[in-house]
Amino acid sequence: MIVTAAASIALALGAQATASAASETMDEIVVKGQIGSERDSSFTATVFRTQEIREQGISDVDDLVRRVPGMAIRDMQLGSVASAIVIRGFGSGGHGGDLGALVDGIPLNEAMSHEDGYVDLNTVVPLEIDSFAVLKGPVSALYGNYNRGGLINIQTRKGGEYAELDVATGSYDTLDVQAAFGGRVGSRHGVNLAGQVYRTDGFRPQSDTERTVMAGRWSVDVTPESRLALSIRRLESTSRSASYLTEGQFHADPQGVDPHVQNDGAEKSLLTLRADASRGFSESLELATFAYTTRQDFTRWFTRPVSTEEWRQREETYDRTVYGAGGSVQGTFELAELPVRHITGVETFRETTRYAYFDGLDRRRRVNAALADRETALNSVSVFSELEAAVDDVLVLSIGLRGDRFTGSCSPRGPETGSDPCGRLAPKEHWSPKIGARSQLRPWLQLRASWAEGFALANAFVKYSVGGQPLDENVFRQTEIGLRLSADERFELDIAAYRLTSTGEVRTVSPGIYENFGATLRRGIEAAATWRPSPRFEAHATYGLTDTRVERNADVRLVGLEVPGVPETTGEIEARLRPLQGWNFHASWQYVGAYESNALNTVRAGGYGLFGVGFDYSGNARTDYRIYARVENLTDERHATSVSVIAGQTLYAPGAPRSIRAGIQLSF
Repeated sequence: MIVTAAASIALALGAQATASAASETMDEIVVKGQIGSERDSSFTATVFRTQEIREQGISDVDDLVRRVPGMAIRDMQLGSVASAIVIRGFGSGGHGGDLGALVDGIPLNEAMSHEDGYVDLNTVVPLEIDSFAVLKGPVSALYGNYNRGGLINIQTRKGGEYAELDVATGSYDTLDVQAAFGGRVGSRHGVNLAGQVYRTDGFRPQSDTERTVMAGRWSVDVTPESRLALSIRRLESTSRSASYLTEGQFHADPQGVDPHVQNDGAEKSLLTLRADASRGFSESLELATFAYTTRQDFTRWFTRPVSTEEWRQREETYDRTVYGAGGSVQGTFELAELPVRHITGVETFRETTRYAYFDGLDRRRRVNAALADRETALNSVSVFSELEAAVDDVLVLSIGLRGDRFTGSCSPRGPETGSDPCGRLAPKEHWSPKIGARSQLRPWLQLRASWAEGFALANAFVKYSVGGQPLDENVFRQTEIGLRLSADERFELDIAAYRLTSTGEVRTVSPGIYENFGATLRRGIEAAATWRPSPRFEAHATYGLTDTRVERNADVRLVGLEVPGVPETTGEIEARLRPLQGWNFHASWQYVGAYESNALNTVRAGGYGLFGVGFDYSGNARTDYRIYARVENLTDERHATSVSVIAGQTLYAPGAPRSIRAGIQLSF
């Protein structure tokens, strides 16, 4: 059904493009871009732009997430392994499938790594980002599976003329060098380059990391109306990890290492190649197509308890190959004299993963047969469309629809001792509607409301089992209302309230037999405020309140309990003072509240608040420069960035003590 719909849409797009007149000039077309600005939409979104990102002086893209209302990072501190991102009552974004992520339209989520939907944001250089947008809940038609709690949509810098360098150093022999360049070669060719070299010894023994990212894009204006572009992205990273500490060890020496831990760590190599072709047919119609391939090798070694007495090291290897392609048209048309903006597209990918899992290693040396040694394939064909119409001067309506179809397979590559199922994935289809409305009632008051549906396939190898074939998708439905108040540029307040339900969760009836049985409820309030009483002072605050509850579960003990891994409250307060020309002093306090660490809610992780101070000075001496320095965790608070329960033991990932970062930014 979805394949037929995709073919029909493709033919319609071609007919519409052929019937349109060519325009004289062509603007940059963003593949799979939102309709208009995320800021002026019917759903809640937070957007950071290039200059704001640069002023943060960050080495990890994850750090931007901490500034989004209602979101938090539960850093596993495992070195080259993604952290868990908390969003809209889901606690496993990034490390699992609760959060979608795109870079220039290319999905970053990995089908079978760790948990379905694993995503590593460190494949992106902070200095190369044009916009970093977080869309809350399953509201975007740009993503299907994994778009449960929301979507991170990253657009890199395309076009423009700039040359920038950011060199920083800090505690624990940390060095971070980032560079970005954009320019023209002749009148028709454009080049955008970015790179990052990052290394640190880490604040614990056996926790050093080295990471290199290189990205490049070449574009050519074939005609005034059409453009071709080729892009490449390369990541190489290697880390060692000190793993977790027991509760007693954490309180005695949070910078120590458990004696059971072996030579843990991770190694990752990733290469993505991409081609884009775009054309403007008129002022009201633009066509964009893309094709890409990704090759990744990723292995991690992790020591953890398997009982109260025994710890073991395990090895997980994920070798991925992805081929994808798609296209979309975007523009405007009139419907019953109403102006309508639209984007409609189709896309497909095939992702194969060679997965190996060994347990009981002797310092990375395999001494036992593989628990799993297999290859999986996940194939997808999708169609999506979003339309937005201004009904009158104050009311704008939007509607979106996405259809996804999945097939796949799993086959052993060698002898296995594990019992996880491995077979064929029967075709799965799901249509996800999205609707919204916003109203600019007054110049200072905007109201918005939206309803959206998302879904998730059965997790891990369940979907490849005979018993998993009759399963329906896990369905998520969100209702949201929000408002934005603004008074010139001096004050702005944005508040959103949401209710998000999850039904059709999968449970195991008996070995190899599964059913859709389970439901959860997530509710919350998120707010962000900015106050600028004068050009010399600015204050910014965010707040998130989240309430989660298990409403139905096969284990009746869990009904009524909280979803683990989700802090009840999060927030940040930041103040900036500019007493003299070029000088900027700032102070911040970031809070992550308490949360349940296991399903039975018998282990609760405490909250923590971190203070930070810093300054920067901007000037010009033949070139623009900015010198900056900051102290993080000023009070040296002992805190755990993640608390989990494994094999009955409560384990802590200790956070960094007081640390310093200083650097210089140059614009040539």
